[in-house]
Amino acid sequence: MIGAIIGDIVGSVYEFNNHRSKEFPLFQAKSDFTDDSVLSFATAKVLLDGGDYAATYQRFARAYPNRGYGGRFGKWMWLKDPKPYYSFGNGSAMRVAPVGFAFADAETTLVEAKRSAEVTHNHPEGIKGAQAVALAIWMARQGEDRDAIRQAIEKQFGYDLSRTCDLIREVNKFDETCQGSVPEAITCFLESMDFEDCIRLSISIGGDSDTIACIAGGIAQAYYREISDWIVEETRARLSLEFLDILDRFEDR
Repeated sequence: MIGAIIGDIVGSVYEFNNHRSKEFPLFQAKSDFTDDSVLSFATAKVLLDGGDYAATYQRFARAYPNRGYGGRFGKWMWLKDPKPYYSFGNGSAMRVAPVGFAFADAETTLVEAKRSAEVTHNHPEGIKGAQAVALAIWMARQGEDRDAIRQAIEKQFGYDLSRTCDLIREVNKFDETCQGSVPEAITCFLESMDFEDCIRLSISIGGDSDTIACIAGGIAQAYYREISDWIVEETRARLSLEFLDILDRFEDR
C-alpha cells in the first residue's frame, strides 16, 4: 500500500497549485501526508485487526485533524452516531488501496471495497469508484497486463479510459468526485513506464493531484512491484510511528 501513500505525499503540495509537467522535485520541505493517507491507514487497520470502518475512520481522522478532509466528512467525523451521506466524492477511492492488496479473489475484494466505501460514500458512484480502484490493484497483483485491466474496468464500471494523459492535461480541472478523478488516475497508470513515471504523470495532469497520485500509486505499486529505495525512505520519514507500525504489519501480512 505504500505506493498510494507515496502518491499522496508527493501530490500534497500540488493539490491547489497544479503543475502541468512531469518535471518537478518529488519531495519538498512541505510534502506531507493528507487525509488520503490517514484514511488509507485506517482501512489497513481494519483489515489487520478487525473493527468497524466508520468508527475507525472517525478515530483516525480525529487523531490527525486538519489534513484536508472534505466538508461533509469533516462534519461526519465528529458525529456520535455517524450515518452515510450519499457521497460520490473520491474519498472512497483514495482510501481503498489496502483492500486491493488484501484478498486472494476478485469477488471478496469487490465486496470489501463496497463495505469500506458505504459507511460514508453510499452513492452508487462512490461505491463504484472504490471498487474500480480495488479491482485494478487486485488485477495488477495477479500479473494481468494493462489491456486486461483497461478492458475489465471499462466493462464492469463504464469508465471512459480512452483519453490520453496529454488530452486530460489540457482540460482537467479540480474535481473531487469519483467520476472526475478515478478514470484519470487509472489512465495515468495505464500510460506509465514505471512507478515513478506513474506518479509524475499523475501530478502532470492537474486536478485533485494528491488523490489522483494516491489512487494511481497504489495500482502502480501492485503492477511494477519495485519502488526506488530513496522514494520509500523519503516517504517513511514523513509518517508517524503509528502509521509505520500499520504499514510494516500490513506488508508483512
